[in-house]
Amino acid sequence: QVHLVESGGGLVQAGGSLRLSCATSGSISSINNMGWYRQAPGKQRELVARITSGGSTNYADSVKGRFTISRDNAKNTMYLQMNSLDPEDTAVYYCYARTFLLYWGQGTQVTVSS
Repeated sequence: QVHLVESGGGLVQAGGSLRLSCATSGSISSINNMGWYRQAPGKQRELVARITSGGSTNYADSVKGRFTISRDNAKNTMYLQMNSLDPEDTAVYYCYARTFLLYWGQGTQVTVSS
């Protein structure tokens, strides 16, 4: 079992920054990769960024150069640093962790005002 708790969402003006956190507990050593998805109203959930246990990262084209995913293994926490935010980034952001199962956090709302 892996338990994920997100934090750090909120309301920010366009051009601003937020940092999301995903605190992890449970069978952390069994995690293969982790990442962030987001879901905007009326849209499908989309992958934003992911990071493997070896530290390799991937990003959606829409966030490349603006968002940075990272992990602090000592704190069992994953982060998503989001800069130059745009109203199009408004969504509920979910962290996930993949072992041989897929675990999700509860989601955190990010709202970017124009």
